[in-house]
Formats: sequence, C-alpha cells, structure tokens
Amino acid sequence: MAKKNALGRGLNALIESSDYENLNKTREPNEIKIDLIEANPFQPRSNFDEEALQELADSIKELGVIQPITVRALENGKYQLISGERRLRASKLVGLEKIPAYIRNTDDQGMLEMALVENIQREDLNAIEVAISYQRLMDECNLTQDMLSQRVGKKRSTVANYTRLLNLPAKIQLGIKEDKISMGHARALLAVKDTDTQLMVYDQILKYDFSVRKVEEIVKELSNEEKVKEPAKPKKTPKTTEDYLQLQKHLSSCFAADVEFKRSAKGSGKIVIPFKNDYDLERIIALLDKLNV
Repeated sequence: MAKKNALGRGLNALIESSDYENLNKTREPNEIKIDLIEANPFQPRSNFDEEALQELADSIKELGVIQPITVRALENGKYQLISGERRLRASKLVGLEKIPAYIRNTDDQGMLEMALVENIQREDLNAIEVAISYQRLMDECNLTQDMLSQRVGKKRSTVANYTRLLNLPAKIQLGIKEDKISMGHARALLAVKDTDTQLMVYDQILKYDFSVRKVEEIVKELSNEEKVKEPAKPKKTPKTTEDYLQLQKHLSSCFAADVEFKRSAKGSGKIVIPFKNDYDLERIIALLDKLNV
C-alpha cells in the first residue's frame, strides 16, 4: 500500500507519484545560494507574522533548515521559489548564504497549482487567503469546484463555504483577515442578503463581542421578520420620511434590534424596541442607561 502523503492528495494530483518519490526521498536536496533565488509571483500569502518568523529564524540558527524549500530552475541560471517562503525569509534573517532546496521542472500553471495547493495544505493561512487561493485555482487553472475539491482533498461544500466569503463586503473580509471575527461569524453573515444589514450586524459583533450562536439568532430573527413583512401600501408620505428611515436605521444599529417607528397620519407615534428575552431586555436597558434616557 502506498504511503499517504502528509500534504493530502493535492500535490499527488499534480505530480506523478514516482517522480515525487524520486525527488523527495531518493534524491538529496541541493545547496543553493540564497541570492540566486527569486520570489514566487504566485505566493497567495500576503501577511507573515513577524514574531513567528523570528522564532523560525532562531530555530534555523540553532538547528539549520530541517525541511528543504522547493524551487524551479530558470534559464538565466537563477531559481524561482515554488514553496517554503517562510523558511527562505527566516534563513535570510539568520544571514545564511545557502539553503537546501529541491529543484523541480514545471511550467507556470503547474507552479501556480503547486504553490497554491501546498500553501493551502501546509501553511496557516487565514480564511480569506484560503478563499482567494481557491478562487485563483479555479479562475487561473480552469478548475470547477469538484475538480478543486479533489486537488486539495477537501469536500466540495468546504470549498464553496470558503469562496462564498469573497461575496462579503470588503470591511468584513478585512475583519476576517485580522481575526476580528471567526469564519463561523462570517458564514452567519452570509445568510443576510442586504449589505447594509451585514455591516450593521458586523459592527455589533465587534462592539458587544457576540458569539456565533448569538449572531445566528439575530440573523434568523431578521430573516423571519423579512418574511412576515407585508408589501407596503401606496400612500402619501411626508417629505421627512427619509429622515425617519435614517433615524430608524441608526437606532437599530445602536440597539442591535429591529427598531420600529409607528406614526399616525398626523405625525405622532412611538418608537418600539423589541427584545427576545430577559437578557436582551437587560442589554437594551443598559444601553439606555448609558444614554441617560
């Protein structure tokens, strides 16, 4: 029985297994001058944790580079990095002149697939970086979600859940990258159709540190309210309607609840702040106390 590759089926789907065995097991890595290695233009990772990078550099200084990087040879006598950018960066921090490397022959598309797949499988990418990597593999390598799921050894539903994150507003995507909200929060926000409402709930998550379950409850309630709303009847509205709508939206954001304005034809009315339970009521009262209402 063939030994299972620790990277999953991704790399084996791109490289003949016999070639992979020859390259990584029977063939010794080469010692390559670091100044001859060019950056990988297909690197999906955009952020590197400086502290973690320094820790890796300290380890390399003490023990050397345990796991060789992978490069491809260029016609000008130089090499281009395929995978192992963290190891290369850390080696530069230490001041190494050479680094152990496997040299592989591959075209640009094969290099892109290998770089993206290996990073997805082995590096601690955030959810947005994974989503971008998945999308790039599909767009630039003409892969369907089914084909991609086989490449990376993940379920098709997992691939779909990641790529759907790219439909969220940029502000929320940045929040995911900066670890302000989890992927669970993000998936709950995807159930909200309106972008403004997504952003409103996102702001409330940051402000009140809502759990994923709490966000799911809020989203579910918003969805139920949307379903039971009756079509608005044509009627004459005062010129100040837009102002009231803006105020209603503002109050809904402040209280993390679907605040309602009930007005009579003469203009008088009341503000209704709904709550789901005693905890929710106490939260609203606490907010009102802060406002000295």
